[in-house]
Amino acid sequence: MWYGEYSHSLDSKNRFILPAKFREKIRELKIKKFYVTRGLDGCLFVFDFEVWKKMEDKLKEMPFTKSQSRSFNRIYFSGAQEVVFDSQGRVTLPDYLKDFAGIEKEIMIIGVADRIEVWSKKRWEKFYAENKRKFEDVAEGLIE
Repeated sequence: MWYGEYSHSLDSKNRFILPAKFREKIRELKIKKFYVTRGLDGCLFVFDFEVWKKMEDKLKEMPFTKSQSRSFNRIYFSGAQEVVFDSQGRVTLPDYLKDFAGIEKEIMIIGVADRIEVWSKKRWEKFYAENKRKFEDVAEGLIE
């Protein structure tokens, strides 16, 4: 549902604007709210409500008696914030999420099928450079 790679920047109020294609999809699907939280690999994850609810249900099933489950859920859910994009497709990033993702001003907005990822531009470029060479090898091992 979310695809592509878009370069943007934060404004003076720590807001970013979604790419036009994403805003069109939100209007088309009548999506009202999203959740943004700490993601993996140093980015932020942005989920629409339906996908968020599925992830939440799945993560709540993990046994709280396991240390890894507790740790992951604490970090993941404590970082979560419900957001509504304004009429211009903007949303404000709280400082704690900006700090987590190493975001200063320049960002990359990445569509990854069921989620949107928000990256520091520098961090994305580093991740991409390190992983593009492995892309075909990983595909060979994962996709049959």
